[in-house]
Amino acid sequence: MDWDKLRIFHAVADAGSLTHAGDALHLSQSAVSRQIRALEESLNATLFHRHARGLILTEQGELLFDATRAMSQRLEAAVARIRDSKEEVFGELRVTTTTGFGSLWLAPRLPKLYEKYPELKIDLMLEERVLDLPMREADVAIRMKEPSQADLIRKRLMDVHMRLYALPSYLEEHGRPETMADMHNHRLICQNTSSAQVSAGSSMVQEILTHDVQSMLTVNNYFGVLQAVLNGLGIGVLPDYVTLDFPELERVLPEYESRDIPVFLAYPEELRSSQRVAAFRDFVTEEIFAHRRRERSEA
Repeated sequence: MDWDKLRIFHAVADAGSLTHAGDALHLSQSAVSRQIRALEESLNATLFHRHARGLILTEQGELLFDATRAMSQRLEAAVARIRDSKEEVFGELRVTTTTGFGSLWLAPRLPKLYEKYPELKIDLMLEERVLDLPMREADVAIRMKEPSQADLIRKRLMDVHMRLYALPSYLEEHGRPETMADMHNHRLICQNTSSAQVSAGSSMVQEILTHDVQSMLTVNNYFGVLQAVLNGLGIGVLPDYVTLDFPELERVLPEYESRDIPVFLAYPEELRSSQRVAAFRDFVTEEIFAHRRRERSEA
């Protein structure tokens, strides 16, 4: 296909207007219109519905726009990687991590990274599924276990523990458990043991449930667990890193916690010299050090 026509089509679909696309491409409206007509003729398909308020993609147009959007993103990523050998840090960096860690720990700290590198674009993918870094599903991963894939550079960041937390107001009203058997009288807020989560968290919940907990709320991520706890619904199973940012939480049964959960940062060997990856890696490492200093000072 004619790549130039596809480029013009993408600009028109993105702008929703021949005029705006022409301005972006530095072409006249009539030149843009001719290229779109020629593309439609070559495909034997109508790509746009014409309306007084602008252009709307047809079903065939949506299919083509999905393809050109993917092409545009891949090209932008390729250009950014080619220019990565220079000192400046800019372009897209695709980061994957769990919903809990990404929403509760990483996202609140990103303003510091953007303040230092305003031209950086982070695509933050929060999901429990482990994305394939060698297959370029993401550039950098922060995972709650050591990656098993080959050809990855990995760095152990810290250890996390699952613990029990509640609001002081909830505990004053319902009583503070002194033994695990006392959990029978409280509502437990946690992830379902069959949902995707770190195995240490699932094992901890299973052990608590052997004490005949009567009331439960299960949520499929720790962000939801935290919100329920902050609203006084019960005692939640949460990672210990939330306590520094939510000091109002009180730890319940402080002698009780999960086994160590290692947190690793990983990226493909081919991105070893990437300035974007190095900037993100150094930022996360610095924030981990700051996190540890706060923990020690508060302890």
